[in-house]
Amino acid sequence: MLRDYEQRHKRCEPLSESFNRSFFQESSSSPVGTKKQNYSTKSHQTSHVVDDDDCSYVVFTRPTNGLGNRMLSMSSAFLYALLTNRVLLVDFGPDMTHLFSEPVPNSTWLFPEDFRFGNRIYGSKVDDFGSLMKKKNNNYTDPVLVNISSSFLHDKLFYSNGVQDGLQKVAWLILKSDQYFVPYLFLMSGFRAKLDRMFPDKEAVFHHLGRYLFTPSDQAWGLIARFYDAYLEKADERIGLQIRVLDSKASPTALVLKQVLRCAQKEAQILPPLATKQNETATKKLAVLVASLSSEFYIELKDMFWKRASASTVGFHQASREEVQRSNDGSHNMMAWVDIYLLSLCDVLVTSGWSTFGYVAQGLGGLRPWILQIPDTKYGGGDTLWGQACRRAVSMEPCFHFPPSYDDNKVGVRVDGSSTVVHCEDVGGGLKLVNL
Repeated sequence: MLRDYEQRHKRCEPLSESFNRSFFQESSSSPVGTKKQNYSTKSHQTSHVVDDDDCSYVVFTRPTNGLGNRMLSMSSAFLYALLTNRVLLVDFGPDMTHLFSEPVPNSTWLFPEDFRFGNRIYGSKVDDFGSLMKKKNNNYTDPVLVNISSSFLHDKLFYSNGVQDGLQKVAWLILKSDQYFVPYLFLMSGFRAKLDRMFPDKEAVFHHLGRYLFTPSDQAWGLIARFYDAYLEKADERIGLQIRVLDSKASPTALVLKQVLRCAQKEAQILPPLATKQNETATKKLAVLVASLSSEFYIELKDMFWKRASASTVGFHQASREEVQRSNDGSHNMMAWVDIYLLSLCDVLVTSGWSTFGYVAQGLGGLRPWILQIPDTKYGGGDTLWGQACRRAVSMEPCFHFPPSYDDNKVGVRVDGSSTVVHCEDVGGGLKLVNL
């Protein structure tokens, strides 16, 4: 299937004859985009039925959330493109164009920056998919903007089998998403048989999608290789600690540190306990990669294991210390990508609940992580930690945080142990894939 996709992608790639014909809905002699020109299809907004030999597209538009969300969304869009015989193009900003190598050999997936559908992608007055559904208007015109990150009920009709039949007639589908919506595709009867053939191992869907799409660029690979060679390569075991604090007031540093240690030393038993005697002989060399916006956890853990002996030699390392998330900053996204990839090279992972950053790392690495739970302080408050610190993930698949609450006309999809789609460990209403 991938080889078929690559042939289609090359035939339909940006600025090809097929691309220009589809974009302008005119002859192939139509002019191509030039610098600072803005070609609109306004005069050609008639329904365009896609024939087998025509090119149809999913254009992933510039998202506003962090890199983890973006990568999960792109992989979902790519799977949707495979299922619907479309070509995936990405409309990156300058903060992302330098992160990845092109996934399709001798081609590009970058939507040309000089081409735009007028205000039909980003304009506030656009008649998008959700608005059409609200008006009960099934007369789709190119392009159709689908915002499946929206909480608007009518946008979520995208997941209806009947609506998908109609969208097959549209050549240009502009997709806004910040979620890993793959699990819900498995709940759609129109896609399920094809998905079962594509992925007999349901727990490796993102692993295969991500490994195909996301190869580090030369610049990123240089940073990754130099750090790995210097700090991780010679260890007997590499441990990744991905720590994301969503609410610093509810989860102060001291409390999160207690949680990480309880998880790593007692529950997961991936870090040795600190010895009471200073002459403890180390028998194993561990390298611990700490991935966190803050340097506090790295410093505290490094000092703790330096000042106290343990049964293993434990070295702590941190590749980046960005302090705050800057999702539209190219250098910040580069270091985020380096951290994600380095985590994926570890032998075992501890990740933070709700973190898409951690989801991507575990999926690329084929790792089933230990997930840090949101700290429960309701009985003690302050730095008192109650309950379980972490739990082992049931699969390495990412979680779809905010799925729709219906399938076609059925309200409340029932997900139980007989299904390959179950609720997530870290997000109660979320969905993820598992094997039966």
